[in-house]
Amino acid sequence: MEIEISSCEHLMYVSEIQQEMYDSAQRRGTGIAKRSIEYLSKKISEGNAVVATENGEWVGFCYIETWSHGKFVANSGLIVSPKFRNGGVATQIKQKVFQLSRDKYPNAKVFGLTTGLAVMKINSDLGYKPVIYSELTQDEEFWNGCKNCVNYEILMMKERKNCLCTAMLFVPENDKKKEEVVNNLPENKYDGMIQKDFDKFHVTINKNKKSPDEKESHLSV
Repeated sequence: MEIEISSCEHLMYVSEIQQEMYDSAQRRGTGIAKRSIEYLSKKISEGNAVVATENGEWVGFCYIETWSHGKFVANSGLIVSPKFRNGGVATQIKQKVFQLSRDKYPNAKVFGLTTGLAVMKINSDLGYKPVIYSELTQDEEFWNGCKNCVNYEILMMKERKNCLCTAMLFVPENDKKKEEVVNNLPENKYDGMIQKDFDKFHVTINKNKKSPDEKESHLSV
């Protein structure tokens, strides 16, 4: 199986991808917001998606979107062909698209809205944390994209404060802080011992050590 950043070569799969997104949402009764062929084609041709294939057959897909002038990035539309599910493909695709997001927009917050426990687990492993909706982008265009979701009425009834989806957020600053904490941990006290002190310690031990012929006058416990 190959998992690649998308290009025009992958446009041949766009109809299958769109249909499976729609069918999956219908089967579950929860949202994957439907996207047009034109919209998905643009994502694929611009290299803003990840496509998994095997022997020329479509396996899985996910794309990235930017909001609030690049301050937020979403990994959206994660879908795996029914034939290839339950084999860890979704995790591999999510890891790839997450890295694509970080490479293209290293300072952006990465977020997701999902009803799937499996996706929540993957997000958590990548460093996302559950958050309230107000911590996500407030870009109107993003929320307008929810209009095609079967749960849109619930979202509006809740005044966009919550819905059936769980909001999760990865904040680059938090990741950097974690690195700084690890890097600033005090060194092992023995790491700072200079060589001459070690040599002195070694000589002292050897000096006090009894010769093989010398008998012990006490028991060691």
